[in-house]
This record gives sequence, structure tokens and C-alpha cells, in this order.
Amino acid sequence: MEDIRIILDLVMALGVATIAGVAADRVGIPVLLGYVAAGMAIGPHTPGLFANEDRVMQLANLGVAFLMFTIGAELSLRDLLAVRRVALIAATIQMPLAFAFGLLTGRLIGWDAPASVLLGAIFTISSSIVLIKVVLNRGEATSRQARYGIGLMVVQDLSLVPILALLPVLEGETGNIVFEIGRSLALASVALAIVLVLGTRLVPALLYRVARTSSHELFLLTIVTIALGTALASHYAGLSLALGAFLAGLVVSESEFDAQVMVEIAPLRDLFATLFFVSLGMLVQPAVIADQPLVLLLMAVTLIGGKLLAGTMGFLASRINPFVAVSAGFLSAQIGEFSFVLAGSGLESGIITSEQYGLVIALALISILIAPGLPSLAVPVASVINRFSFARDVELETLETENQSVELRRHVVICGYGRVAAELGAALERRGAAYVVIDINAATVRELRRRGIPAIYGDAGRRSVLEHAGVAEARTVAVTVPDLLAASAAIRFARELNPTVDIIARAGVRGEVFTLRADGASEVVQPEFEAGLEFTRYVLRRLGVSARELELVSARRRSRYYQQAEDEPVFIDELG
Repeated sequence: MEDIRIILDLVMALGVATIAGVAADRVGIPVLLGYVAAGMAIGPHTPGLFANEDRVMQLANLGVAFLMFTIGAELSLRDLLAVRRVALIAATIQMPLAFAFGLLTGRLIGWDAPASVLLGAIFTISSSIVLIKVVLNRGEATSRQARYGIGLMVVQDLSLVPILALLPVLEGETGNIVFEIGRSLALASVALAIVLVLGTRLVPALLYRVARTSSHELFLLTIVTIALGTALASHYAGLSLALGAFLAGLVVSESEFDAQVMVEIAPLRDLFATLFFVSLGMLVQPAVIADQPLVLLLMAVTLIGGKLLAGTMGFLASRINPFVAVSAGFLSAQIGEFSFVLAGSGLESGIITSEQYGLVIALALISILIAPGLPSLAVPVASVINRFSFARDVELETLETENQSVELRRHVVICGYGRVAAELGAALERRGAAYVVIDINAATVRELRRRGIPAIYGDAGRRSVLEHAGVAEARTVAVTVPDLLAASAAIRFARELNPTVDIIARAGVRGEVFTLRADGASEVVQPEFEAGLEFTRYVLRRLGVSARELELVSARRRSRYYQQAEDEPVFIDELG
């Protein structure tokens, strides 16, 4: 009889995840929670049917690998090298502090010394997959805080090699640990050199030859082989699958086919990344959580609070923009996939008990669920920190000092200057219409001022910044910032300053339309929907549909879409 157990586990995991995800969406909670609940339902620690934990985890590792591969493909080696100074300085401060918080926590809750040291190591390493999902859903995948955060994660991932080599010491073994660490580091260095040197020389040429065949299947097979093959080689060299996949993505980013690679790999990434959260739910032990809720609460408070402090201090020490430093620090305030590796190794070697392992898994879940909301707190925290001399960025202080109240009337205020806003600005310039830009990116503000465009440095969600931009006398306010909290604040303050102003807001997803409308936006635009509508119009036009009918079709579809969005309460699914 055929062995279909892995297919059974896959169908069970995806099927229950689909049902739980739809149910979560219907009752208004993040879909991510549905995936985790699905994992708990089919896990070995709850009654009823259960899938094989090891097989689902192996499938989940594919999701981690594909996700890391795609983020590597979106960056480049130049981007990574550009942040190496900041990442190394931040890691030098953040990692020892996070370790100290973990060690202290272990001792406070009564763990012995070896288990407390292991908990400190678990605190040290953040979750790459969670950071990437957060910045992707916030539209900040290419932001400076995302690049700095990813740079820190790379340093942390590399530190996993000596940490795993030190585990025998915690077990009480007294072998030549210096030799073992040296051997592990040497193997890791050779593996990195091979990946970077051979990869940058061979991969672009290989992709070019495959692309010339015009075979969609061959191109996809090549991408998957590169991603998983490099991840596997990294694993056997003593590094992690995720780091290897990330390096493979960096190599692909140097080729001319990086955009096509992203298109091909995205469906596989999304499918298997869902299994990561299902597998996380399967590891949760409800009985352990019920038995020690106060212990778990203390661990969560010290983990998140300690890593917020450690990460922020680390990035501030590198003397970067306080807002970027705080944002990057807040992005790293969780633990995840490598925590499972360390905790699992500790369980196998007897350093921690099954109960302690259950607490670590529950702690990881809590930190992952809280992670999406933390970056939204960066602006107010950075504003407070920036008042102290040790954190001040002289260049940014100069930009703020140069903020001058706009002496314009009936102008347009653009909040956030990304790709959408740049197109709007170009259109306004062609028509000779006056406009002012508000942006938190110092480089953007400098460039706009160089071009003679009035630009205000600051957070559009602050009333004082909107006052500088002359919102009280403006004709229109265009809110394009990707952060929903900042966009909502900008709309509310703009409406208070000028009750009659037209406010056009950009929604990241359809669910945000309801909130932005409720905050006072006159119109809300969802760019992806509008792009799809425009694409549809072009196709139908080629099929002979008249211009009048196209207008009617577009108007009906647009009206139905936004009306349905306004009728639905907003629930932001940051990770699902």
C-alpha cells in the first residue's frame, strides 16, 4: 500500500488552517490566530485527530526557507554591506543585554544555571520570519529600519553556530570546546565564502541560460533548486536553513531576473509560510500554560521589555536617526524559529525539561502575536528619546529647525512621499498646482528641498507638523503613509485643523477603508484594487467593449467594492 502519510498531514494542516482562518476572519480576529488555533487543534497536546508534528514541521521549514529567499532577493549584497557597521554595533550591545535579561529571568523563575543560560541564548536571537512578515505587511520591506533589522538578524543567525557548539558545556561535558567552536566557525566561514563567491559567478549565468529556453517550468525548478539547495548546504555546514536560503536570495538579487524570481516563488512562499504558524500551534502545550500563567507572564514581560530596551540601545549607539533606531529595535523584540532549535536541542540533551520546553514555545507564540503592534509605538518613543542629547541626530535636528510654516493657500498637502505620492507630485507640478510634502525620511526631505519643493520633516500623524504644512489653509490633504495608525492620526488632526478640507487617503488593504472613512477621510483609495480595475479596462477595451460601457462597468465595480469595505469593520491582519 502506498505511504500517503505526509500527504494526509499536509491536507489536514492546510484544510484545518483554511477553516480556522475563514472562521477567524468572520469573527473579526487576525487570520494568523486562526492558523495557530488550527495547529493546536491537530497537535498532539489536544484531544482529537492530530497530524504528525515532525512532518508538518519539515513542511513548515520550506515556508521559512522560501520566505527568507524572497527577502534576500528583494535586497542585494550592496544593501547588506551598507548596513554592516550599524548591524555589528547593534549586535554587540543588543545580544549581551538580551542574554542577560534571559539569564536573569531564568533564575527569577527558579530554573537552574544551565537552563537559565540556555534561556538567555534563546532571548538573544530574534525571529527573521516574523520581522520580514511585519515589514512586508506594513509596506516597509525596503525601509532603513527593515534593512538594519535584517542586518542584525544575519549577525544573530551566525551566532547560532558558536551557541550550539557551547551546548555540551551546559550538559556538563568537558571536551575540547575551544576546538569544537573553532571547527564550527571555520566550516561556517568556508560555507559562506562558497555561497557568495560561486553563487555570484554561477547563478546569474545559470538563470540566463534557463531563461533562454522560455520554459516556465524549468525556470521555477531552477529557482527552487537554488533556494533549497543552498539552504541545505548551509544546514550541513553548521549554519541554519533560513540563513542559507537568505544568502541564496541575495545571490539571485544580483542577476537581472530578480523580479521574475519573486513572481515565481511567491505562491510557494505563501503556502508553506502558513504551515509555519500551524506548526507553531502544534507545539503549544495548553496544560503548561494553564499550570504556570504567572511564570509565563513574567517571562513575556522581561523578554519583550528587555529586547525593546536592548535593541533600541544597540541601534541608538550606532548614531543613526532615532526614529529608525527605535523602529529597528522594536522590530527585533521577539523570538521565533531559532528559539525552537535551541529549545529542542536543550530538551534532547536534558538541559531543560518538557515543561520548560512548553513554556519557551508559549513564550515564542506570545512574542510573535505582539510583534506586529510594536513598530507603531516607535514614533512617540523616538520623539521622547530625541530630546536627550546622547540620542540627537544633528542632521535631523537641522532639518526640523529648517521646517518653516508654509505661507500658501488652497494648496495640496501630501503626507508621505512614496511611489504613489511621487506620481501625484509630478502631476501637480505639470498643472502648476502648489503642494507641500511631509515625510519622515530625511533623505527624501533633503532631495525635495534641493528641487525647490516645500518639504516638512516629521511624522504626519503629529498635529504640530500638519500645522507647519498649512493644513488649515489647504484645499486637499493626500494621506499616503503606509502605517494605518499614522494615517488615522493625520486624518483626524487634519479634519480638526480644517473641517472643510478634502482628505484623500490610501488604504493598504480593503479592511482599512472603514477606519479611514470613520476618521474623516473624504475619499479612500486602495491602489491594488484600482490597478486591477485599470488592467481589466485595458483588456476589455481590446475585446471591443465600448468606452461608455467600460466606464459603467468600472463605476459599478468601484462603487460595490468601496461600499462593501465601508460596511465591514476593520481588523488588521498584520501577519496572516
